[in-house]
Amino acid sequence: MIRRSAVLNEHFTGFALYDLDKRKMIGGQNSEKHFTPASNTKLFTFYAGLKLLKDSVAGLSYIERGDSLIFWGTADPSFLNRDFKQQGIVQKLNSSAKKLYWANGLFTGDFYGAGWTYDDYNEYYQPEMSELPVYGNSIYFRSSNNALHSYPEFNSGGVFTLLTDSVINSGRFRVKRNILSNEFHKSNISVPSGFSQTVPFKVSDELISKLLKQNIPAFSGSLSLKKPVNTKTWYSIPTDTLFRHMLLPSDNFIAEQILLNIAATNGMEMNTSVVIDYVIKNYLSDLHDKVQWVDGSGLSRQNLFTPRSMVRLCEKIYDEVGDENRLFDLLPQGGKTGTLKNLYKSDRPFVFAKTGSLSNNHNLSGYLVTRKGKKLIFSFMNNNYTVSTADVRSEMERIVTFINQNY
Repeated sequence: MIRRSAVLNEHFTGFALYDLDKRKMIGGQNSEKHFTPASNTKLFTFYAGLKLLKDSVAGLSYIERGDSLIFWGTADPSFLNRDFKQQGIVQKLNSSAKKLYWANGLFTGDFYGAGWTYDDYNEYYQPEMSELPVYGNSIYFRSSNNALHSYPEFNSGGVFTLLTDSVINSGRFRVKRNILSNEFHKSNISVPSGFSQTVPFKVSDELISKLLKQNIPAFSGSLSLKKPVNTKTWYSIPTDTLFRHMLLPSDNFIAEQILLNIAATNGMEMNTSVVIDYVIKNYLSDLHDKVQWVDGSGLSRQNLFTPRSMVRLCEKIYDEVGDENRLFDLLPQGGKTGTLKNLYKSDRPFVFAKTGSLSNNHNLSGYLVTRKGKKLIFSFMNNNYTVSTADVRSEMERIVTFINQNY
């Protein structure tokens, strides 16, 4: 079906199909070739988290010295993040009777991953990475009563600047940040009803300190102090909650921060490449082909994986989780949840898989339960097409649904 497809033969297509019950490869096409995986990369991050994180996410590391509590960031992306209602770490800090100090300087990487595109700096899907993220390192704008509101609010503390761009007085209303600063500009037109936009802010230690002070009155400032070995840890949310927030909507920010949280949890240097190298060396040496893995989210086109290695990774994830219901609940389900909500519709979901899309690339890797009850793993990768993604996605859906109904 793939070879005969008029849509799929116009570009580079790879496919691998594996029988999970028999532990046997059924077949494939270009399954040994390397593809740009896009957000299929998050399955690698997911597996790393399964191996190296505890049941709950490390929220902060700290020590108490006299009348002071000194804390270190653990890259927990849920801290003051509007997508996470549970804010136990903020409550613990605010309930402390001690002076609070943030010891910064643990993160040794860059604020962007290798190969990320700078012209996407204003897009919701590309916040900066940091050791102590606040508000998801982004500002959420929305319209209410014909006015523009934000979370966090702009009118508190002068942390951010919001200006009206007098030149942009027609077209679509939007907010755009200065690439090098936290100066934001909004269109000089009325805010439309229902408007919402998330814009990453420019992270700095000074900015984070100001935001901490706004939310934690006892915060007394930042300092430089090497993290001792005897720190204690506060935990924030269940790790599965974090995995679900990464996998279902394909959240790039959470994916990147998970790798940094792994570093903080396991005493590693807080650097993406250090964590990736460790995971490849210790847990992925049995993949079929060489892995080129550079970030946690798949934003980089430098990532390169083969379909048969994606299948092997999914097999390792299946075995590591050990609970099929738990695993399938964490992944997008065809016709039901996440990025597959409007695809593979059926009375009962039969596809549980991670999508991955960049311009001219679309992939899907995960699990397929056939009508006869067989459990399969598949990886369907499409790179360098010039037709619409909808056409490619529709052809993939046709073939995967055929397998579901006939195998």
